[in-house]
Parts: sequence; C-alpha cells; structure tokens
Amino acid sequence: MFTWRTFCIGVAANLVVATALAFGLDTADRAFPPLLEKARDVSTEVLDADGQLLRAFATSEGRWRLQTTTGQVDPQFVRMLVAYEDQRFWQHRGIDPIALARATLQLLSNGRIVSGASTLSMQVARLIEPRQGRSLAAKLQQLVRALQIERRLSKAEILDLYLTLAPYGGNLEGIRAASLAYFGKEPRRLTVAQAALLVALPQLPERRRPDRNLALAEAARSRVLHRMAVEKVVGEGEAERAGLAPIPSRRLQLPAFAAHLAEAAQRKEPDVKRHQTTLRLQIQQGLEAVARDAAAKLGPKVSVAMVMADVRSGEIVGELGSADYFDASRSGWIDMTRINRSPGSTLKPFIYGLAFEDGLVSQETIIEDRPADFFGYRPRNFDMSYQGDVSVRQALQLSLNVPAVRLLDAVGPTRLMVRFRRADVRPVLPPNEAPGLAIGLGGVGITLKDLVQLYAGLANRGRPIQLGDGIQDKPQAIMAEPLLEPVAAWNVADILSGVMPPLGAGQRGIAYKTGTSYGYRDAWSVGFDGKYVLGVWVGRPDNGAVPGLTGFGAAAPILFEGFAKSGIAITPLPPAPAGAIRIAQAQLPISQRRFSVASNGLVAASAREPAPQIVYPPEGARIDLGAKAGGGIAPLALKLQGGRAPFRWLANGRPLPDTSRRRVNQWIPDGGGYSTLTVIDAAGRAASVRVFVD
Repeated sequence: MFTWRTFCIGVAANLVVATALAFGLDTADRAFPPLLEKARDVSTEVLDADGQLLRAFATSEGRWRLQTTTGQVDPQFVRMLVAYEDQRFWQHRGIDPIALARATLQLLSNGRIVSGASTLSMQVARLIEPRQGRSLAAKLQQLVRALQIERRLSKAEILDLYLTLAPYGGNLEGIRAASLAYFGKEPRRLTVAQAALLVALPQLPERRRPDRNLALAEAARSRVLHRMAVEKVVGEGEAERAGLAPIPSRRLQLPAFAAHLAEAAQRKEPDVKRHQTTLRLQIQQGLEAVARDAAAKLGPKVSVAMVMADVRSGEIVGELGSADYFDASRSGWIDMTRINRSPGSTLKPFIYGLAFEDGLVSQETIIEDRPADFFGYRPRNFDMSYQGDVSVRQALQLSLNVPAVRLLDAVGPTRLMVRFRRADVRPVLPPNEAPGLAIGLGGVGITLKDLVQLYAGLANRGRPIQLGDGIQDKPQAIMAEPLLEPVAAWNVADILSGVMPPLGAGQRGIAYKTGTSYGYRDAWSVGFDGKYVLGVWVGRPDNGAVPGLTGFGAAAPILFEGFAKSGIAITPLPPAPAGAIRIAQAQLPISQRRFSVASNGLVAASAREPAPQIVYPPEGARIDLGAKAGGGIAPLALKLQGGRAPFRWLANGRPLPDTSRRRVNQWIPDGGGYSTLTVIDAAGRAASVRVFVD
C-alpha cells in the first residue's frame, strides 16, 4: 500500500542525484569518505603452485570471505548478475535515475512497492557499511556512499567488491566461498543453473539457503531464470533446461589440504593474505586420501606422514605431517615430517654407495651373512636368521644387517656422517656418543624431510639438493662435493629398483628401501623414479610401540599407493652413467669376488700390504663414456685395491698429472680405441689393465 515514507525515499533519492550532479560531492566526500576497510578483511588463502586453493582461514569475524575478481568468475554469471540486478550498471554513476523514477511512479500508481531501484554500487555500499535500520536517513546515506564509491573505484573494482562481499547464508560471503560450499568447485566455469542460484541467494541469503530451505532456493532460482533480461543473456530454451537441474541440498566443507604447511605459512607471514606454495593440488589430494585410508586400517593412535619432492628442482610437491590434522586420537596436529625418529635400515643404501665408490665391492661380490662380533657389537637380522654367502645385490635388497655392518666397518661410520653433511643433513646421535656401527641400523635420529633430502641426492645421480620448505625457502643445489659418485649412486639405484614390491602393488619402476626401528616404533619407506622421491613414515606420534609394524608391511604399500594416487606418470630411472656396467661374479677381479673379513668383522689385511690391483675398469672392458655437458669426453673412474700410497697412474705410458693417496682417480682419454692403464704404488709394485673406449 501507499506510504509517505516510501514516497519520500523515492523523491529524496532523485533530489540527491540532482544535487550531486549540480554541485558535486567534493566537500562531503572529503569530510565523510566511504569505509572501504572491510573490503581488505578477507580470508587468508594458501595456494598451490598453480594458484589453486589448498586451504583458507576464516576472517577475524569467523566468515569465509575469499577475495574474488571478475577474472576468477564465469563471464556468463557476471552477465546474468548485471541483467538481473542492475541492467544499466555500466552506464550510471552509482545511482540509476531511470530506475528510481520508475520505482517511484509504480509506487504512486499501485500504492505499493512493485520494483526496487538498488544498484550494484548501492548494494556494495550496504555490504561495506551495513544499515542499522530501514530509515530514510539510512537509505540516503547508502545513496551518497554509492556515489562516493563510484568516484573512487572503477566499475570492475566495484564488481570485484560485490563478488567478494555478497552474503550467501551462514558465514559464507562472496561467490567463491558459495561455489566451493555448494558445488565443490571454483566459480570459473558454472552451469546456467548454478549461476542463476548464485545470482538469487544474496537477496535473502538466510531464507534461501539451499541446505535449509530447498523449495525457497528453487523458487528464487526460477525467478532469475525467467527474468526477461536474463533469458536474453542465457539464450532461448536454456532457462527452461536449467530450471530442471537439481539444487544442492547440503553444504560442503571448503578445501582444507596441507594443514601443517598452511599453518606454518600463516605463522611465518601473518599479515599476508595469499601464500603461494610449491605443492601440487592433485598430488596433495592423492597423498592425503592414501594416508587417511591407511591410518584407518592400521588401527587407533597410528599416524602417517609423507613428503614428495622433485629430485631435480628440490621443490616439495606434496606434504602431510599426519593422516588427519583434526584427529585428536592420533595427535594429528603434530607434524611428523619434522620430528627426529630412528630410521631403521633406510640409511643402508648410502653405506653400500661408499663401498661401491671405494671399489671394495661390486653388485655380484659375495659377502657373508653370518653371526659376527664387531668389538662387542653383535648385529642380528630382523628375522633372527642368516643367509650365509650372498651377493652384495641380494644383501641390500633383502636388507640384511650383518653385511651392512661389515661394509660400514670397512668404509667408516664417521665418513658416512661426513657424506650426510654434504647433503646438509645432520642425523642426531645419542648424547655424548661418537658415530658407531649402530648408525647403519638406525642408531641415529633423523626427520622424514631430511631422509627424503638424502634420497633426492641419491636419485639425482649423487648430486645433493637442498629441499625447499614448500613456502618461502627456495630449493637449491648444494655447492659441495657429491653425496656419492655417479657410478656408485647408479649401482645403488639399480639394486633398489629390483627390490620386490609389496603384495598387490605390482612393479612400477620405483627404486625403494624400507626400514623398521627398534621396538616396532617407526616404519619407513622411501622410493624414487626418474623425477620424484616420496618418503613415508608410519607410527605413533607419542613414540609408542605398534606390535607387528614393519616398513615392508606398513609403509611400502603406502609408498606405492601414494605414487599411484598422486596422478603422476612414472618417469623411468636415468640410464647408467659413463663407466657404469654390471659385471658377472665370474668376471670380477679376484679381489672383488668375495668381500673378505676376519673373525672380528674387520676387512682382512696382512702385515704387509698386498700388491695394488685395478678393480675398475676390469681387464678387457669395453666402455662407452659418452659426452659430458658442454662437449668433450666424460672422465673414466679408476679404482684400485691394495698397494701402498701414494699412487702414480699412467695411461698408455704417460703419467697422469698428479700422484694421489686415494684409491680412486679419474682419467680423460684422448680419444677412442684400446688403452692400457697402469698404477704404481709407493713400493714400486704395478698393475695394468687393457680396455677399449668407445
């Protein structure tokens, strides 16, 4: 019915427009500027490497308000919004005089309000500065604020504010939060039905919430679809088809991936609203799904942590510190990727790498797996049995303890720790203890991230790489000596690629190692292909024992499932580097056919050093050195056993530049063909081999 109040609003609004056009708003604008601060109070977002939302944090008011621009929204939605709410939005300057005049005339002729005249600019003014009531003064203030906003912002910026602040029921504000909550997707691509619902909800957001009032939401969507201006936008017949589409009846949870990393990002830069990470949403989703399913099967209080990184760039592409951040029964808030735990057998590959590098063994060298006493230290295998004589390849693949300790005793525990430092990894020793043989079986503390960093260096042909933190710290190559020489790293990777996969996993071209800590407290598995390395930890955050928990039984299936569910294609392992060849046991030099040990576990040695013997390259070997980066022939590794330092090497009778006390050297051939290599020790004893270089 007709009221003087509504009549006065219409008349006053037109007077405001006329006055503004005649005299301007400069004085009032300077004295009472619009309150645009609310537009800056938006949810903090954590994004993946491609800008996709991993997780958002509510505002200080507890609202999901994701900053949005028109470029992030389906253009069809924007056209429908303008057609329904404010057809002359692009022409007017905040107030639509034509709409005001029409609304006033309709009011006078019908005695009631038939249509409104609120523009999108006026709605933005109301969202920024909500009215305390529906008085004439409040309405006039909104009109003035709309004019002020138009003077300060472009049309696109005003639309951006509307898209960010429009209410959608409950604590949802802005189209992105609404689209994620109701449709489970960003609003970049919307169906006509979805766009119409999102146009309709902000008018009466609480009454039209589809999760509470499905019928009212459907009726509101229908009104939008059948508005003549909207029908022109969507096309003939499309409105009818859209009206048949179902409306979501429940509200979804907004993305909440990488919870630990997101919390760390917010702590580091609390004032930053958008944090870009190196994670990949698809990989992160897959790993988290695998971890949740695995933890549910493993039982109560057991958690899972995983780190996946690019072995070439060092970027972390997937990371989770627990199976479920919000599961208090599993202490999910503890980030187990940063906690030092015993690594079990996962450090053994680096022991073997040093033994390969020193020329002590080859893959087919026979080594004893029998009870041994190393000055009071008596390692035993996990199953309490012994295999007798095995090849080095078998010993590593079966993760036998005694052979690993024999080799560590030969290469030296301190030297192994020095190699770890080359990769910027510093395992924690027990208080007041020097590196001992126990470190080969897990007698140190190491974090999952550091373990992945070590294996990234192994997968990167022995070149150490510093992993990033996924947020600010940028990954980088470590300018230090190699973690392992390329040929040694290849030998280790070649052996690990032949380890039997867990039951039902199938062979996927992954080189991997497992580990189980003492007392069944930690289960590990770390594996890599030609591009990515993935580390898995399973256990209880409170360090409690889990009877029957093993790396092969618990962590390895998660590793293979993680690679499968991450959505990445397996990249083949790189080919053998120059000089790397497999040699059958019968063709090995005599000194490499068996790794000899004394009864106390030490490498057997006579009082007088044996004569030197070249163990690599072997006699008669045909070697393809290929080419190194930048041109030229790649160097050939030279290795010997026995003899007394220093050593002098000769190639085809010509001495190499320097003598060396090491039993490893390098030679760059002048060209291809047959060559004779000779080494002479300090006692004048010599050894020679003849090889063919391609």
